[in-house]
Amino acid sequence: MALIRGSNSLFDPFFGSSSILDPFDGLSLFDRRPFVGFANFPHDISSVVNTRVDWVETPEAHVFKADLPGLKKEEVKIHVEDDQFLTISGERNKEQVDEKDSYRRVERSYGKFHRQFRLPENSKVQEIAAKMENGVLTVTVPKVEVAKEAQVRNVEITS
Repeated sequence: MALIRGSNSLFDPFFGSSSILDPFDGLSLFDRRPFVGFANFPHDISSVVNTRVDWVETPEAHVFKADLPGLKKEEVKIHVEDDQFLTISGERNKEQVDEKDSYRRVERSYGKFHRQFRLPENSKVQEIAAKMENGVLTVTVPKVEVAKEAQVRNVEITS
């Protein structure tokens, strides 16, 4: 049995070593070549993929939280289309590099990002609020109050 770098299994995703036993070797979620017919689609889509958003439904609202470290609120746009689609977009610009500097590793992503969510019918789109704090964007979409069930009581009939 062949093991990868001291791993206890045939395939160890944490060490990223390519092997003939790696079932995911060579597979990618996205092909980095430009799509035919989509000339404006960004070639570096890692920032799109890496923009993580949590959607939590509370009794009062739908709350979206997006990790956007290093971005200012002016670099992020929030739109509501047709009262049913919430769009969060923006762009992280590539830093200017001094030509005499030599990078050993570049892991931070840059480029445009775009996330879109279909809002439920119980959303109050006119009351959406957003705030940016410590690199986390929080968008709160209040919910329409649900009508309470009618209370039924019996009425005695008197003679």
